[in-house]
Amino acid sequence: MPPKKQSFKRPNGSTTSVSLEPAFLLAFQEIAAERGVTTTALMREIDQHRSQANLTSALRLFVLDHFIAQAPEGR
Repeated sequence: MPPKKQSFKRPNGSTTSVSLEPAFLLAFQEIAAERGVTTTALMREIDQHRSQANLTSALRLFVLDHFIAQAPEGR
């Protein structure tokens, strides 16, 4: 499936969008729900603290890191 676009407002009021594959977008939405925050709030947090130049890459790495942290040791 092709990537899906998700738009959100940055704290400065500008709007940006990211294109994520459906699996990454679903995982990101689930992580936000687990934390009790909106996807926009979580995107803002990642946007403010990212070291990657590209926000889409930062979101993918965030999702990957989340699931690596949950994996049993030694995998």
